[in-house]
Amino acid sequence: MLKPMIGRNSPLERVSRRRGLIRPGSRADAPAKAGRAQVRLTSDEERLVKQILEEPMDYIDSEEFYRDGAEQRIYDEAPPIQKPDVSWYRPLMDSFISGRERETRSRNSGTVLLTGAQERVLFLQYNYARHRVREIQKRLDSRTPDAATARELLSWYRIARAYREQIAETNLALVLAMAKRTRMSEVDFADMVSEGNMALLRSVDKFDCGRGFKFSTYACRAILKAFSRQGMKLSKYRQRFPTDFDPAMEKSNHLETLRATHEKECADEVKHIVLNNDADLSDVEKTVIHYRFGLDSDQPSPLTLEQVGQIIGVTKERVRQIQNKALEKIRLTLEEVYPPEPETAIDGVSEN
Repeated sequence: MLKPMIGRNSPLERVSRRRGLIRPGSRADAPAKAGRAQVRLTSDEERLVKQILEEPMDYIDSEEFYRDGAEQRIYDEAPPIQKPDVSWYRPLMDSFISGRERETRSRNSGTVLLTGAQERVLFLQYNYARHRVREIQKRLDSRTPDAATARELLSWYRIARAYREQIAETNLALVLAMAKRTRMSEVDFADMVSEGNMALLRSVDKFDCGRGFKFSTYACRAILKAFSRQGMKLSKYRQRFPTDFDPAMEKSNHLETLRATHEKECADEVKHIVLNNDADLSDVEKTVIHYRFGLDSDQPSPLTLEQVGQIIGVTKERVRQIQNKALEKIRLTLEEVYPPEPETAIDGVSEN
């Protein structure tokens, strides 16, 4: 194929400059090409080159790619196509704005409606860039590329990704329209939009503009099929796992379990001290503790101070004093069994 002569300020050159890309082979690329060929690739670029070479580049073939002057005709002679403004695309915010504001935002969205001829231009440019990547892969045949070849590979790859992004952004409204049209109660709207975006990108990769159909016809069907598959997948998952989502199960109860276990162990130890009289309680003190805390198995519930006072023949204030004295003895005995941990010094400095 003859090396094309690309005019300055061509549409592709303007797009490439705006995106930081210059198409290899163009005159705009010539001044910097010699210097860049001698500069080593960065580590990120080397990883990207390795990633590109790991799998053959897929593309939709066309007879236009093999005609003389194909590169010049596909890029330079094609009319410029306006890039879309996607600042309006906030599908998850529709529930929080008013209907009038939503209508105004949609009217001023900047969505670009492409004709069939414009779509054909974009897809030819996109697939030609992928075609050039594939040709470089074939030429290398698993060999390590030199710096010049690696940069040429990266340049064509980035151009292909840029056109893929432009086509997808131009048709984002299809995803939103299909998602609102097929809203399913069991599927979250955000998940539908995400699945639709992935289906749109797959459609960009697989669409053949040479068949004469509009891209929207192909993409809408692919997006709806993706929604259907997602609904079926979710239905099967719910049949297999019928339990609904419980937010309470997402919170760990580890601390509560430790605290409850510690309290139970302490209560058992206190009961053991009282029943074995390890704290040297008097008969009156043991009687008060047993009645006040229900330690006897035949006692239905703990008694009040007044009820215990009636049993032993003293006032409820005296019962409270006896109880506090008995509890103090039990506490001292418990500290002997489980001595408190020594206080740690602050910042490694001892209090001495």
